[in-house]
Amino acid sequence: MLAMLKSERLLLAAFLAAGAGFVLEHHLLEMGQAASLAGAAALVAAIVLASMRVAHHAEVLAAKVGDPYGTMILTLSAVLVEVIILAIMMMGESSPTLVRDTIYSAVMLDINGILGLAALLGGLKHGEQPYNDNSARTYSVMILTAMGISMVVPEFVPAAKWHFYSAFTIGAMIMLYTLFLRMQVGPHSYFFSYSYPRVKSDGIDTAEESGEPVLPSIVILLIGVVVIGALAEIMSGLLTSGLKGTGAPPAVAAIVVAAISASPEIMTAMRAALANRMQAVVNIALGASLSTVILTVPVMEAIALYTGQPFLMAMSPVQTVMVAITLIVAAINLNDGQTNAIEGMTHFVLFATFVMLSAIGL
Repeated sequence: MLAMLKSERLLLAAFLAAGAGFVLEHHLLEMGQAASLAGAAALVAAIVLASMRVAHHAEVLAAKVGDPYGTMILTLSAVLVEVIILAIMMMGESSPTLVRDTIYSAVMLDINGILGLAALLGGLKHGEQPYNDNSARTYSVMILTAMGISMVVPEFVPAAKWHFYSAFTIGAMIMLYTLFLRMQVGPHSYFFSYSYPRVKSDGIDTAEESGEPVLPSIVILLIGVVVIGALAEIMSGLLTSGLKGTGAPPAVAAIVVAAISASPEIMTAMRAALANRMQAVVNIALGASLSTVILTVPVMEAIALYTGQPFLMAMSPVQTVMVAITLIVAAINLNDGQTNAIEGMTHFVLFATFVMLSAIGL
């Protein structure tokens, strides 16, 4: 028991932070914006700690089942965290564009940030890094279709008919993901794997080598999700209060949510890239982007239908252009089965552009 508590000290710290936040939330709100922002920052750090443990135990499960199931578990755990935080934040005084901006930020962070930095660092160390180009093409066309349906077309849907299109979007996302899952775990699972010499599988081997049992990982993973939900509820109120009237860019909250959900994936992808295992990076970065769009959209649209309050899902012109450039560059870079440092740099520059545009309020 003591050994388990020691290994889960990060999750325990997050649990204690949730308790402290529950006790001190109203006191921090009364102290003003600076105290609210400080409290929100501390809770974000606690959420990241809990997310790291959730990701670790997802890796344990992933290593047991292998790819493509492994990366599916990793990406789904990250998206689950994101959906929980979004749902809690939308219950408060949040921006009507929060869902849209979070999905957009997550795609920019996953494809341009994670994939770009991983390919850059991996390319500088190993030169050209191989992967299965079938996976990249499949992910890319699915992301383009899902974002087009849910975040471009709504610009042209009359306001009086939003609920009809919202219901259609839910059905379309479910159909797309059902077919995708059948391909990923069925007869076309080889699309998402790559046979490396001298390597046991495409997944991250550290969890498998540790010999950790599966059942405790499942239990701790579920506990971690509950802790993250509690932290997110307190953090949402503090962050909203702290940012009110500061003139901060409207996308700050969305970027925070996207960064929280992606933080464990960043470290996993960097380790994979430096170990010359680009297939895992492609599966994590593109798989996380696809899961974010195709799973977050129907959940949040269902909430909108239930509450009768629609979200603003149509991307702004700048966001549409950035997504289009990103997917075009990805289609060119990920078409030959090998990545290199130049391809990584192109995506990382796009990520830097996203950060700059967000900083100036676009």
